[in-house]
Amino acid sequence: MKRHIAILFIFAALLAGCSGDADDIGIVARVNGSPIYLSQLEFQHDQFQEDSVGAYVPSVAKLRREYGEILSDLIVQELVVQELARRDLSVTDEELRKAENTVRGDYPEGAFEQVLVEEYIDLKSWRRQLRYYLAQKKFFQLVLRPQIKIDYKEAEKYYRDHISDFYLAESLRILVVRGPSRELVVKAVEKYLKDHDQMNLATAFGEVETREVVVREGRLSAPWRNALTGLKPGQASDVLTDRFGFEALVLLERSEAKVLPPAQAYPLVEEALLEKKMENAFEKWLSGDLAKADIQVSEHLLESAAKPGDDEASAPAVIAEPEEPAAEEAVEPPPVEDDMNGQEPADEAIPMDQLGTDTGI
Repeated sequence: MKRHIAILFIFAALLAGCSGDADDIGIVARVNGSPIYLSQLEFQHDQFQEDSVGAYVPSVAKLRREYGEILSDLIVQELVVQELARRDLSVTDEELRKAENTVRGDYPEGAFEQVLVEEYIDLKSWRRQLRYYLAQKKFFQLVLRPQIKIDYKEAEKYYRDHISDFYLAESLRILVVRGPSRELVVKAVEKYLKDHDQMNLATAFGEVETREVVVREGRLSAPWRNALTGLKPGQASDVLTDRFGFEALVLLERSEAKVLPPAQAYPLVEEALLEKKMENAFEKWLSGDLAKADIQVSEHLLESAAKPGDDEASAPAVIAEPEEPAAEEAVEPPPVEDDMNGQEPADEAIPMDQLGTDTGI
């Protein structure tokens, strides 16, 4: 989605700032009237920054730029959701439930919830982003894909123009036999060369491990290259010794360098052409939809979206500073978190420490 941010920047001058009504507190943008909440923005930012938490304290300019980019993605995602709704193709609750259960199925019972707690991930925010992901996938499959056709002449031209992409270097298919002693490896290799049954080796020699690998000729390590020199398929190398134990290499197959013929290359050609055409179709749709969309963005983020590529030194300062109280009204500015009262009911209020004290839009 990052590749589409530039399109949003083109239309940044057309975006109107949100009003400062109390109902808008906690909202960073509206897309055709539908709100995008600060909680969504901060959830996405937290996910992108989870690997660097505590590593550094980002500058205000860097933080503003990151938030502007994430907001651009959220706006595009919301436009996709609205387009699906117009076509009566919205992601259903049942589709969302199945997708969530698929993710949960990758974890032992109870582990998914534990990960959410340990990673400070809000389940409602996670589900909302999952719905966005499903919507984008559905949009590409059901809306854009039917519009795209690949002509065989186009495929032939792509194959000729990118013939180097279909070059396969010489490769070797190797059976690696490892064990705790030289004698055990030798016996295991002898049995394999006699029976040609890899599975029986683990039964006959409990401490022997085997694995089959395919390696390009140019990527062989020096010891392996020396051990395989002169071997023909079906022959084994001498036993090699390293700090992890003993191993021998059985050469199973040697594939000569070749260029994939058109028939074999066609699935790869089709995939490459389809990806390019899908990107172009999406860019075209997005440009047209943005041109007629009513998008309102918080004044705190609008300038950061209007100047992509600014470095931290030259980025415009759009963070609002609290007004200095009059002398006779020596009062402290209200706490930052108080500004979040009234944000989206479904989400817990999130501090605005890094966006300035004015959360109105």
